[in-house]
Amino acid sequence: MRTYKILGLMSGTSMDGVDLAYCSLQEEEGRWSYEILLGETIPYDEKWRVRLSQLGKQTALIYVKTHTFYGHYLGQLCAGFIAKHQLEPDFIASHGHTIFHQPEAGFTAQIGDGSAISAVTGLPVVSDFRLLDLALFGQGAPLVPIGDELLFGEYDFCLNLGGFANISMKEEERRLAFDIAPCNLVLNRIARNLGHPYDDGGQIAASGSVHYELLKELDALPFYQEFKPKSIGREWLNTHFWPLVRKYDLEKVAQENLMKTLVDHISGQIADAIEHYAGEDIATKKVLITGGGAYNETLIDHLRSQCDAHMVVPENPLLVEYKEALIFAFLGVLRVRQETNTLASVTGAKSDSIGGAMWGDFSRILN
Repeated sequence: MRTYKILGLMSGTSMDGVDLAYCSLQEEEGRWSYEILLGETIPYDEKWRVRLSQLGKQTALIYVKTHTFYGHYLGQLCAGFIAKHQLEPDFIASHGHTIFHQPEAGFTAQIGDGSAISAVTGLPVVSDFRLLDLALFGQGAPLVPIGDELLFGEYDFCLNLGGFANISMKEEERRLAFDIAPCNLVLNRIARNLGHPYDDGGQIAASGSVHYELLKELDALPFYQEFKPKSIGREWLNTHFWPLVRKYDLEKVAQENLMKTLVDHISGQIADAIEHYAGEDIATKKVLITGGGAYNETLIDHLRSQCDAHMVVPENPLLVEYKEALIFAFLGVLRVRQETNTLASVTGAKSDSIGGAMWGDFSRILN
């Protein structure tokens, strides 16, 4: 049995902070198992939140400087986490923070220079997981499904409620996955309008009422009309989603009612996606739910009322909160082993691929 100890890093689109997950991954006769040994989310201060949210509008020079500076920042976070807990990771696997994601134009961009992380920590690093898939005419996302397949194969569907809601499932002999709808990224914004960082337990949504005209317009957006490999980013929100919400916001619709409407919209889109693939025996299907949205009780209650599949929110908070960081650690292991870590059936690329740039000395791990 081969065991790897990996530190996985993830910074999601909701910009809560940097997730660090120290993971043990074991392979024995082609079967993988995992354990999340430690997890911590280091929140962004206001300066970093503003810097990251505005970076897409800055000059190329500022972008490149921030890419390098953010890499050093991630390296310092890793070094502090490792020293604090006296850890001995084999290497670091870092997703970075997405600034641009425009697969229709053939590019994506995550900042956080892997070479800087390696230089600060003295450890080898795998980063830039999405680029090869884009070069192969894929969406560059989602990448998590191969981890869902190999680590969480007992579930029929794996649903992540992060900045965006995305799902993966097995259909016949191939894995399918796609982004369903925005999630915490939009819910947190409404919560901030009311002076809260997020809707704790879905209490704000629970106090509101659905605005059915807005709900109808949101549900009619073209993105939702096809179930296929597809992904969305902030650009789509700014172009298509927020203009609709802003129209009703200007009409003085109460923020609580906007929140309730968005929750109903998100849960309805998720239910439609599951029902589309589950078929007639939907009641026998198990759905693993992770990500920060799993703690939004109103969202989960809505989903359970709209869909007959069995919704499973893990009791282990490390799995709920750090599943994506775990899977990027796993993608790093597959990259180092020269094994496929990106599925064309999911991204729409010309072929499966082995994505990720490697920085530093991996010789000890490869031997």
